[in-house]
Amino acid sequence: MPGGRLTQQERQQIALGLADSLPYAEIARRLDRPTSTITREVMRNGGPTTYRADLAHRATERRAHRRKHTPPRGQGTPAQGHGRDDEAVLEYEEAFTTLLMQQGLPKMTARVLTCLFIADAGSLTASELVQRLQVSAASVSKAIAFLEDQGLVRRERDERRRERYFVDDDVWYQSTIASARGIAQVAEIARQGVGILGRASPAAARLENIARFSDFISESILRAAEQVREVLYTKPETKPGDTTTPGSDRG
Repeated sequence: MPGGRLTQQERQQIALGLADSLPYAEIARRLDRPTSTITREVMRNGGPTTYRADLAHRATERRAHRRKHTPPRGQGTPAQGHGRDDEAVLEYEEAFTTLLMQQGLPKMTARVLTCLFIADAGSLTASELVQRLQVSAASVSKAIAFLEDQGLVRRERDERRRERYFVDDDVWYQSTIASARGIAQVAEIARQGVGILGRASPAAARLENIARFSDFISESILRAAEQVREVLYTKPETKPGDTTTPGSDRG
């Protein structure tokens, strides 16, 4: 059934499709499943090059077993606020993690970053991450080190001297700026090759096109990021005596 969980036979068909280099959409069509289901299944179980049907099936059974035996609220599991549904939150967390993996993050790093994104406080301690993800402290530490190098998280000591990890409201801005600078570096190295290979050569012409394209994309991203940040994060000026709050006059 398209709405049910994947069977072991379906996972074997996924593995065969990956071995034949079929796109996710084609595998999904053959199984009468949404493409997002196939993408999530593959990415959460090692990716297209290391996916194995038997291991994926056992991993799914272990996850289902963990959910079934999750401790009641008040016994170490943080309660969901705002009327949230536990199962819906878990599904969303897995979908977000899968998307980050598709963007190139390692699985554990993606899981840690997703946890921080969906935490209301925007921060968690190492022990909280270990508890939520059911992984070792070393795994969390390695993921945090990677995210910190990328400028996606920062760490501080709280009042109890515990190390706490934060994602700021402008984390996506910082990530976008870093990406744009990386593209600019591609333009720079490509342009160096033009002089080395000889401007009249076909290779130099190719590299010049890469440099021009990368320059344009980098500059456009930087300009757009600055404009969006200004619109989203600049607070409106308040005049003396003005007690209204943004949106208070909306009817």
